[in-house]
Amino acid sequence: MAEKKAGIIVILSSPSGAGKTTLVKKISSRKKYKISISYTTRKPRINEKNGKDYYFINNSQFKKLIKEKKFLEYAKVFKNYYGSLRENIITKLEKGKNVIFDIDWQGTKQIKNNKLNYKIITIFILPPSKKELFERLLKREKKDKKIAAERMKQFKNDVMHWKDYDFTVINDKVENCYKLISNFINSQKKQKKKINFNRRFISNHINNLLN
Repeated sequence: MAEKKAGIIVILSSPSGAGKTTLVKKISSRKKYKISISYTTRKPRINEKNGKDYYFINNSQFKKLIKEKKFLEYAKVFKNYYGSLRENIITKLEKGKNVIFDIDWQGTKQIKNNKLNYKIITIFILPPSKKELFERLLKREKKDKKIAAERMKQFKNDVMHWKDYDFTVINDKVENCYKLISNFINSQKKQKKKINFNRRFISNHINNLLN
């Protein structure tokens, strides 16, 4: 019997509010990828469920897991910790399941530095405009302008890491964005020539976002 082929890792990152969580869920449901459910110390939002959206734990519990080196990656974002448990991920990959991550650039860097024996595909999501991003954040944060403004302050730092990713796409319309990401993932899984994207166009778009 042929040995089971290991799964691949797909990572989606973006500034807060650019839509990566929606895209991760869409990819998971349509392509049967297993979502890496992160541990976090932040409070659940309305409709979020423990064990489905995140594993919600306190600071002491999180720091204990750090000390025990249980995380494949972890980061502190907006005063809260987020992390992916190594054992959960490796078990899925060894069973041939593809795992998709919804994490920021800090976590992506850690996973890449781990030099894992699995294929890793990294994708960065950009918003169509700064105005649209702020409106999305307001909607998500139930019109709390203070929280939305705090997220926007981090935007400049986050967005500059797009160059570290294999593929960058603008999330103007979710369905179009999904198709572009899906095509890129398929090309990489089949070891085809990498789909190039217009880096100059992306760079100009980012300049517009920052001005």
